[in-house]
Amino acid sequence: LVTLRDGRHFVGIMRSFDQYGNIMLEDTYERHVVDNMFADERLGLYIIRGENLVLLGEIDLDKEATQTAMAQTPLEVVLREKAVKREKAKEQMRSKRLTNEDYV
Repeated sequence: LVTLRDGRHFVGIMRSFDQYGNIMLEDTYERHVVDNMFADERLGLYIIRGENLVLLGEIDLDKEATQTAMAQTPLEVVLREKAVKREKAKEQMRSKRLTNEDYV
């Protein structure tokens, strides 16, 4: 499992790394998570710059196979929910900013 500075999560097999912390992942999936749902988007071979890495860890495949806290959902559903959440957050931020500036 790899987590990047922008919050994205990738799951794959680490094949190589260099002195700068750049890594190469094989059979990579981008894991989209919203609430208690997740979906994996297949990417294939993926190279990540070391300056973007926040977390690099190993996944226990037995625990992942038996986990019940999150449900695997079709990618379209998760992406739609992610977009709705993002829009709600933007609207809350916008209304908060307007309230702080005494426009409302």
